[in-house]
Amino acid sequence: AEDLQKSNINGLSKTAKSGASKKLIIKNLKDRPKLTDSYTEDTWLKLRDAVCAIQNSTSIKYNLEELYQAVENLCSYKVSPVLYKQLRQVCEEHTLDNLTFLKKMNGCWQDHCRQTIMIRSIFLFLDRTYILQNALLPSIWDTGLELFRTHIVSDSGVQRRTVDGILEQIERERAGETANRSLLRSLLSMLSDLQVYKECFEQRFLSETERLYAAEGQTLMQEREVPEYLHHVARRLEEENDRVISYLDQSTHKALISTVEKQLLGEHMNTILQKGLRTLLDENRVTELTLLYQLFSKVKDGLIILLQFWKQYIKDFGGEIVSSPEKDKDMIQELLDFKDKMDNVIQRCFQKNDNFNNTMKEAFENFVNNRPNKPAELTAKFVDSKLRAGNKEATEEEMERTLDKIMIIFRFIHGKDVFEAFYKKDLAKRLLLGKSASVDAEKSMLSKLKHECGAAFTSKLEGMFKDMELSKDIMIQFKQYIQNQSESSSIELTVNVLTMGYWPTYTPMDVHLPTEMLKLQEVFKIFYLGKHSGRKLQWQPTLGHAVLKTEFKEGKKELQVSLFQTLVLLMFNETDELTVEEIRTATGIEDAELKRTLQSLACGKARVLNKTPRGKEVEDGDRFNFDSDFRHKLFRIKINQIQMKETVEEQVSTTERVFQDRQYQIDAAVVRIMKMRKTLSHNLLVSELYNQLKFPVKPADLKKRVESLIDRDYMERDKENPNQYHYVA
Repeated sequence: AEDLQKSNINGLSKTAKSGASKKLIIKNLKDRPKLTDSYTEDTWLKLRDAVCAIQNSTSIKYNLEELYQAVENLCSYKVSPVLYKQLRQVCEEHTLDNLTFLKKMNGCWQDHCRQTIMIRSIFLFLDRTYILQNALLPSIWDTGLELFRTHIVSDSGVQRRTVDGILEQIERERAGETANRSLLRSLLSMLSDLQVYKECFEQRFLSETERLYAAEGQTLMQEREVPEYLHHVARRLEEENDRVISYLDQSTHKALISTVEKQLLGEHMNTILQKGLRTLLDENRVTELTLLYQLFSKVKDGLIILLQFWKQYIKDFGGEIVSSPEKDKDMIQELLDFKDKMDNVIQRCFQKNDNFNNTMKEAFENFVNNRPNKPAELTAKFVDSKLRAGNKEATEEEMERTLDKIMIIFRFIHGKDVFEAFYKKDLAKRLLLGKSASVDAEKSMLSKLKHECGAAFTSKLEGMFKDMELSKDIMIQFKQYIQNQSESSSIELTVNVLTMGYWPTYTPMDVHLPTEMLKLQEVFKIFYLGKHSGRKLQWQPTLGHAVLKTEFKEGKKELQVSLFQTLVLLMFNETDELTVEEIRTATGIEDAELKRTLQSLACGKARVLNKTPRGKEVEDGDRFNFDSDFRHKLFRIKINQIQMKETVEEQVSTTERVFQDRQYQIDAAVVRIMKMRKTLSHNLLVSELYNQLKFPVKPADLKKRVESLIDRDYMERDKENPNQYHYVA
């Protein structure tokens, strides 16, 4: 380049002496390209590339003579000030460029290491004898490190630029740019070898990391949805772990990861859960829930906070199911599905954590009992729907699994006496009407209840099964007894003898039975009391049922009907048309039950009676006649499903009976406690009662029962202290 410059200068000085040469220069100037913005910019870009190539010790893409000529052209057009300013700026940028400095620094370090190793190999004998024997003298290698640390790295300017450069490269890499990892690894290893890694680099690095992720966490928490944010946090943690493996010192790992977790998770735990937990659970986002649990388990108190939100979610979601009367029809199935879903989350996402499992049970118990009695009633009815003939549970295994799930809900219920009352009522119908799907399933459920609540809870239910078994034996004996009688009957009578204490209480109804039925009842009464003297039989027609042989124009059919339906239909053997009042008078069936019965015969799916006028409701003025044109594809037609349906009166009477039983139990518990303690304060008495009673009860109800017992002279108030009670023997 210097030779080229000299030759050009000489050429210029020579041309200045001759006119011909002047003409040549002018000619050359005319040949030069015109100065335009695009020409100036293109030329400068070439010159800048060349300067950068020289600075980075790489090959130059352009011819040097062309580059020289380009500079001369720009100077001739008087853009020298701009050109100089741009050149200086490029040179300054190179000088100030941290990456360039880092490379130079690394080269210096590598050279120093190679030189020290070479020197040590020459002076190895000295290193292993004299220096080794003098404890105060550092080895030749350590001396080399000490000199480099003292005279180079300890220089504030060198140290600052080195650390700034490393931090800049890491920041760029975090922003998605590519970093020279081998260079960073070499320089950080240098700082570590020189024992200045922590004081010079790590503190600033962690501080910058905290600043970066604090800002990032605030921004992304507002901009992104929770699932996306969780994946971002996981990716960031993975990147930082990778940095430790690639070039950071291992000692930084714990503090670095802790800083990232704190800024991206620890500072936003409540926001993350408030904003996203319900959505994740509602949509059953297994992947994100697993990630959420993994991330929160890394942060201090993370799982404790997650546990609180988890419990609240279950209480809120379950509370919506239980507290909505419009959802009563599907309440238990929804609770079972919800429980399965939460179990699945614990199993697959929360690593089968016992704390989450126990908290879930507490939450279920809480919301299930927020609405007293109704869940217990609906659970019993749900069991009935599963154990009743015609349900969709195809196999014994499926039935068993369903019953096990129901028992889980049953455990959460406080008012188990409500469950028992409705379960007993439905069991009675299944047994007496022959509507049970499987005796094995019935006994399996009974066994589960016994295991859960003890023998006292199921003793009456077991008594019902014993009555049914004994009734079968009685009927075998009765048939033999009938055969030995001189008079035979065209009616085949089956009687279930029920022990009154075991079965639900049925309101007696005095209906008018046909003479032949009354005769058979009397025959059975004589037979039974002849074997069991001293017993009293009370006939209960409510759940009686019969099979009627019927003739239609289509042919003969058999109708499976309730006893009340039987009494109504038999009347049409004598007459073609009857009014509601005539049927009521003849049968003795009470008004509400009669209307239900007529509705089932004239307004249901199998309409064996015609009603005038037509309509779904039965009114007092309606008239009925037998439909001889009735058609049906089956030979035996079931019309007595009405007996399985629960009436409003039945539901109310069952509930009232439970409350009445509870009052008796409270009275008995109060008397039992007072008899043992003799004298007791009101608060202590209430506390004792809560411990003994197995159903939920309000303090006001307890107070009423205490007042009732005082009125009946079972106990009395202390004359000086009204809150003190004394037992009256």
